[in-house]
Amino acid sequence: MRGLSGLDYYGLMTRIPRLLLLTLAAACVGGSALGSPPKTEGPVNSNLDGELFYQLLVSELTAQSGDNGSAYAFMLDAARKANSPRLYERAVELALQGRSGESALEAAQAWARAFPSSREANRYQLQILLGLNRLAETQEPLKRELAALAPAERVAAISQLPRYFARTTDKKLSATVVEKILLTELVNRTTGAAAWAAIGTMRMQAQDMDGAMDAARRGVALNAEAEEPVLLAIALLEYKIPQAASIVHRYLAGKPTPDLRMAYARHEINAQRYAEAYKQMQLLTTEKPDFPEAWLLRGSLELQDSKLATAESSLKTYIALNPPPPADAGQSATMGRGLVQAYLLLAQAAEQGKRLDEAKAYLNQIDSPKDALRIQRRYAAILAREGKVEEARAAIRGVPELQPSDALDKINAEVQILRESRQYAAAYQLLSDAAGRYPDDIDVVYDLAMMAERLGKTDEMEGLLRRVMDAKPDYHHAYNALGYSLADRNIRLAEARALINRALAYAPDDPFIADSLAWVEFRSGNAAEALRLLKNAFQARPDAEIAAHLGEVLWTVGERDQASAVWKEGVGLNPQNETLRETMRRLRGTP
Repeated sequence: MRGLSGLDYYGLMTRIPRLLLLTLAAACVGGSALGSPPKTEGPVNSNLDGELFYQLLVSELTAQSGDNGSAYAFMLDAARKANSPRLYERAVELALQGRSGESALEAAQAWARAFPSSREANRYQLQILLGLNRLAETQEPLKRELAALAPAERVAAISQLPRYFARTTDKKLSATVVEKILLTELVNRTTGAAAWAAIGTMRMQAQDMDGAMDAARRGVALNAEAEEPVLLAIALLEYKIPQAASIVHRYLAGKPTPDLRMAYARHEINAQRYAEAYKQMQLLTTEKPDFPEAWLLRGSLELQDSKLATAESSLKTYIALNPPPPADAGQSATMGRGLVQAYLLLAQAAEQGKRLDEAKAYLNQIDSPKDALRIQRRYAAILAREGKVEEARAAIRGVPELQPSDALDKINAEVQILRESRQYAAAYQLLSDAAGRYPDDIDVVYDLAMMAERLGKTDEMEGLLRRVMDAKPDYHHAYNALGYSLADRNIRLAEARALINRALAYAPDDPFIADSLAWVEFRSGNAAEALRLLKNAFQARPDAEIAAHLGEVLWTVGERDQASAVWKEGVGLNPQNETLRETMRRLRGTP
């Protein structure tokens, strides 16, 4: 080695990081595509001379000392001398570590010029250009990437394009760039539907809903069996674009893939249209009974509607199709998320059916340390049902906190135990302490407001809810809660209506907000409108509290048999609901 004494050489070698040793090992392979030594029967001669070795050594040691700029310059020069893809890649990495996007781009472009067919170099260029927000320059790297793929692979790559541009700031320019990139794909029946869907997604991200809808229509016209334009149409439904529904329904009337039917069902759940989501799961489990995820979603919807027997049957079908790993499979074969959810739901169903030992048995079958808190919450709920409230609270407190959010999750779990045990003062105190520890957590402030109302602290409740509204103006639960509270106390009804209508503007399909509006109408003397709203709400979401209100309005207008029938259905849904029990006791004199 030139310029190094034996002692200096030894000292430097003992400081060489592992990454450098790998770099040097790669550089010793004939100077071709590094890391892929040529297959020869004779010895491999390296083109790594003393000068290049010294340059790599200095680059890595300079990087270790924190001078990434100099390390980058040494490495890029070495990459050019050795004509080595591995060294070009290392130069890019050093530039990125030094937070120099321009230098990283220079190295990636040099790499691509030296190895024009290198997809890795092309991808680095693309990612760096996106990171630098140089959107117009991404066209050529993207075109090269797509051109290198077979048609089937190209469809998947095209579908991923919107994700590449998700963090860019100029969404309109991003959409324009993607349209130019995909221009030649738009008439290709194999890739055209995916291309139109990608363009539509980009337009949607740029808030061009008309353009996105047009892209969805063009994609369907090119290939009516393609999923991608239909998935775009489902996304457009989230933005309240009604024209998208015809595309979705037309596709669902044919032979939809299970994944797309699942996607539509999840959309309906997000929109709180549970009956339609359940209908889709019934169809899917009939069409494809061996598709596990459909049984899991179906079971969760059935449990939500208190259809305990059918829910348990669906969940057990899911487990049979997706069994847990054998006990001797080792730690790497822990339960997946779906199985954990299935056993938790089975435990919940058994608990609601008052089969508490069976519920515990289901919980004991779950093997997932990261879900310890979820499991213990259910176990604690069972202990509370058995009257062991303090034992239940201790069980929650004893769960290890694996991540920062676990501390607050444990508080919420303990509050739920106290709420269900009607220990409202203790729950209020726990939430007050939590609000002091987490003053910016809107959910904690909202829960404290609800608990204050339970204790008759209505002024405090209103102050807390208005604090929530100020901090998060689209938190519709706060408007609904305050509006309902005013209506329930039969005061400030005009203000109550305004608050609830504002909540509806944020969540127009929420049956519980419709229930609140119905209560305002009832208090205002509009029984007919209240009945209409309550019947629609109860049909959309059978719930004990909605049943209490619907029954009361029916009772008041003289439809007492119907009222009793609705109350009976409500008791079947949740016999412990306090609003329902109080309403029946007050009007009918029954406990």
